[in-house]
Amino acid sequence: MKTARNARLAPVYIALVLLAAVSVVPFLWMLATSFKHGSDVYTKVPSLLPLDRRTGEWSPTLENYSYVLEYGGMGQAFVNSVWVCLILVPAKLLVDALAAYAFARIPFPGRDKIFILLLAGMMVPTITLLVPRLHVTQSLGMFDSGWGLIVPNVASVLDIFLLRQFFLSLPTELEEAARIDGAGRMQIFWRIVVPLSKPVLAVVTITSFIFHWNDLIWPLVVLNDPELYTLPLALQQLASGESGRAYYMMAGAALAVVPVIVVLMIFQRRIMEGIAFTGLKS
Repeated sequence: MKTARNARLAPVYIALVLLAAVSVVPFLWMLATSFKHGSDVYTKVPSLLPLDRRTGEWSPTLENYSYVLEYGGMGQAFVNSVWVCLILVPAKLLVDALAAYAFARIPFPGRDKIFILLLAGMMVPTITLLVPRLHVTQSLGMFDSGWGLIVPNVASVLDIFLLRQFFLSLPTELEEAARIDGAGRMQIFWRIVVPLSKPVLAVVTITSFIFHWNDLIWPLVVLNDPELYTLPLALQQLASGESGRAYYMMAGAALAVVPVIVVLMIFQRRIMEGIAFTGLKS
């Protein structure tokens, strides 16, 4: 019985392995090219490994990374991306969680209508909001500054929706018991709701980190000072400049992509748990 079932699933497993290989090979090529000498990149017979084209010997180099970090602006951009995410992601999680809890548990006039209005705003293409957001950012004196990257992105309607749906699935009896014991709204939120919501909070945190780490459009609009550039902006500048050679580009791309891959590998299980819990309880 089990053998027959495995035989039926064999084509599925083969297809998944092929798809995984197709997805992984570009990343392996990027990493290999980032360690190659310039003369070893453009060869008649492509090689996935950093080999000397004349001798065929193993010859990796860190010169590409040294160049993009020192002269390509990637070092400062990496630091900028880290501190922006360290400030923005926790602030965004706090604001979204509090807003979602209010929409899920606190009755106030027009609550459902306001929430529907927020959801309707998600139908507006993000690109059409760039000019109004830029105007507000300039009016607040945050143009061409780190705060201009953080404050306009400190709330997300999609994250509020996901958190609200999860909060609605939590049993109200726990909150009622806490109120009987004299707990207030904020005590209930921090001591009961937040601990029970760790799976979905983890998903929102990780997806927010990945989005803002890779965001190019908003930093491109709001920043002029190269010292404030984030990784996507610095990589775009590297590609458009005279130093936009393949081996430099691959080194810069590795600096931008590898941290995201590491985060996904470490928190993969937490992400899947959060998605499963959200889907089952909403």
